[in-house]
Amino acid sequence: MASAQQLIGLIKSHAEGDEDRFFDLAMQLAAAEAQKGHVRLAEQLRQWADASKATTNRASFSKPTPLATPRGDLAALLSASYPTTRLGDVILPLEAADELAHVVAETRMTEQLESKGLRPRRRLLLAGPPGTGKTLSAAALAGELKYPLFAVLLHGLITKFMGETAQKLRMVFDAVRTTRGIYLFDEIDALAATRGNENDVGEARRILNSFLQFLDEDTGPSIVVATTNLPEILDRAILRRFDLVLRYEMPSAPAIETAMRRRLSGFNVREVDWSEVANNAGGLSTADVIAAAEDAARRSVLGKLSLIRTSAIITSLERRRSLHGIGAVLNAERSSSLHNKRSR
Repeated sequence: MASAQQLIGLIKSHAEGDEDRFFDLAMQLAAAEAQKGHVRLAEQLRQWADASKATTNRASFSKPTPLATPRGDLAALLSASYPTTRLGDVILPLEAADELAHVVAETRMTEQLESKGLRPRRRLLLAGPPGTGKTLSAAALAGELKYPLFAVLLHGLITKFMGETAQKLRMVFDAVRTTRGIYLFDEIDALAATRGNENDVGEARRILNSFLQFLDEDTGPSIVVATTNLPEILDRAILRRFDLVLRYEMPSAPAIETAMRRRLSGFNVREVDWSEVANNAGGLSTADVIAAAEDAARRSVLGKLSLIRTSAIITSLERRRSLHGIGAVLNAERSSSLHNKRSR
C-alpha cells in the first residue's frame, strides 16, 4: 500500500492545485502497486489518474485556482485575494491592453507553446505615474485567469538585519513556485534601485542580487508582476529579467471620457461637454478622474439633482487637483524630515 509520505504528497498537491504533480504521484503509486503484484489496484489508479487529468485539461480555465491563504511566516509577507476585475474594466493604453491580453492567451495555451519549445511570458514590469492602472492591471490578470492575487508586503519583507530580507525573499519565491497565482511586487523600487549609487549600502546590493537570482531561477507556473513609478532608478539588470516591460501614461482625452462615463453610468450626463472636461483634466491620472467623477456623483445625489453638468465635474477635478497640492507639500515635509534624521 501507499506510504504515508506518498499519501501526504497526493493530498498536498491536490490542495495546492498542482494537478501535474498530483498526476505524477498517482502514476508512481500505480507503478509501485503493479510491481507488488497488485495489478487490479494499479490499473484502477491509472484509470482514475487519467480521468482526473482529462477533466483538469477541460476545466483548468473554467474554475479558479484554489486560494491557499498564506500561513505562518508567509502571512506577514503576502496578502491574498480573488479579484473579479477584468482587463475590459481597466482604462489602458492600447499597446498595454493588447500585450496583457496576449499574456492571458499565452498562459491559457501553455501546453501548445511548450510543445514547440516556447513558454508564456511570466515576468511583467509595469512602469508609469501613480494612478494609471498598474496595480489594477495585476488584479485584472488574476481575474481573467481565475488565479489568486498575492500582493507582496514589502514592509514585512525588508528588514534592517543582514541576510534576513534575502531569506524572506526565498520564502516568497518558494510560494511562487508551489502555489500558482499572480504575485504582485508593488513599487519594486525598494528592492531594485540602481546598485552603486552614493546612498547604496552593501545590504541593499545583496538584496537586489538575491532578487535577481530568484527571478532567474523562477520557471513558473505563477506570473510575477512588478510595478514602479520611477523606472529610471531601477537597476538595468532588473529590466533584463522581465519578459515584458509596459509603460503606462496619463490618460488621453478619449480615455478620460471613457473612464468617467463608465463610472457615471446610471447618471444623466447628456449635457456634459467632454472636450471641456478633458481640457481641465490635464495632469491628472485615471484614478484621479474616476475619483472626480465619483465626487460629482455624490454631490448630485446629495443635492437631489436630476443630471450632472460640466461645471460640476470640472469643480470636482479642481478639488482633486488641490488635494494633490496638499499631498505634495506633505511628501516634501516627510522627505525633509527623513533626510534630517539620516544626517544626525
